[in-house]
Amino acid sequence: MRKILAYIPSAIYQFTFFILLLIFHPIQWLCLKLGGYEAHKKSVDILNFFLVYSIYLLGSKISFRNNKNIPENAPLIIVSNHQSVNDIPAMIWFLRKYHPKFVSKKELGKGIPSISFNLKHGGSVLIDRKDAKQAITEIAKLGKYIEANNRSAVIFPEGTRSRNGIPKRFSPNGLKMLVKYAPSAYVLPITVNNSWKILKYGKFPNDIGVNLTFDVHEPIKADSMKFNELFEHVETTIKASVIV
Repeated sequence: MRKILAYIPSAIYQFTFFILLLIFHPIQWLCLKLGGYEAHKKSVDILNFFLVYSIYLLGSKISFRNNKNIPENAPLIIVSNHQSVNDIPAMIWFLRKYHPKFVSKKELGKGIPSISFNLKHGGSVLIDRKDAKQAITEIAKLGKYIEANNRSAVIFPEGTRSRNGIPKRFSPNGLKMLVKYAPSAYVLPITVNNSWKILKYGKFPNDIGVNLTFDVHEPIKADSMKFNELFEHVETTIKASVIV
């Protein structure tokens, strides 16, 4: 019965989501051409505000819980588990003051209105998961970028999203490169819960009445411990707060 009830709100939600992407694609282009980085970023922030709160069309809600003192004048490496596409708009909107940039697979760099444009022109990097050398080079470039500009990089160490909420094995390679090339950064662990439930039936319909939560943990100075200790601490912190 729950799945049957989800069809109509899911159709409205997905239509709204796609229309927002279509509308903001030319807006992003205009903002970038006429106003440069800052205007483009503002258009991306506004788009993701609407994407985040469109989840209410499913009778769902989103909670971004942060009572931590996150440094504002230092580069930031945001590390999170990954459960669905809904993770990304939330990161962009709620962490907008930190200018989040993403380590994304290259397939997302074309063919998706608004999203592909932002990934290609907003400071994120696109990696080829089959080409380790290319991936390392791009992640290193992102590390240098956030170090130079006091911005943030978002990385999902699982590589792909969890379809049932259970975290996959974290890979250390991407985080290691970011820490190497952004030595003054703070690492910010975030735990995502219930985002996967939106897609538990597959692409359609979406589940309804889901409470998505994002829990921000204590930031850690990247150079305050050896990398292996840092990586283990971050992975343990994130996974300890996952609710399955």
